[in-house]
Amino acid sequence: MSLMMVATALGWVGALAGLVAYAMVSRGRWNADSLAFQGTNMLAAVTMLTVAASNGVWPSAAANIAAILIGANAVATVVRAKKRRTESAPTLTVVEDIEQDDQEPAAQAAVGHRAYAEAA
Repeated sequence: MSLMMVATALGWVGALAGLVAYAMVSRGRWNADSLAFQGTNMLAAVTMLTVAASNGVWPSAAANIAAILIGANAVATVVRAKKRRTESAPTLTVVEDIEQDDQEPAAQAAVGHRAYAEAA
């Protein structure tokens, strides 16, 4: 198998990945700011860049480099936003209360109650 055949096969994988990402967003299955969409788009751009560069199609290669950079920026933005939401979310502490019946030690059954309290 030649290098050109491998590049062509990668190109088809990239084209399919790009179409899947577009279809998933268009159907409302993925959001445009989801890691799944951005990751799939970046995969498509990387594989299409490989094909374009191996064939010397530099305008397409440049467009795919731009798509990769845009996707990387979008992924970084999504990750930062998730981190901010996690840091600003109220923390919950577990407060447990165990009650035991006044039965014989062998027959005692512990009943646990778990409550969550928001930390101030």
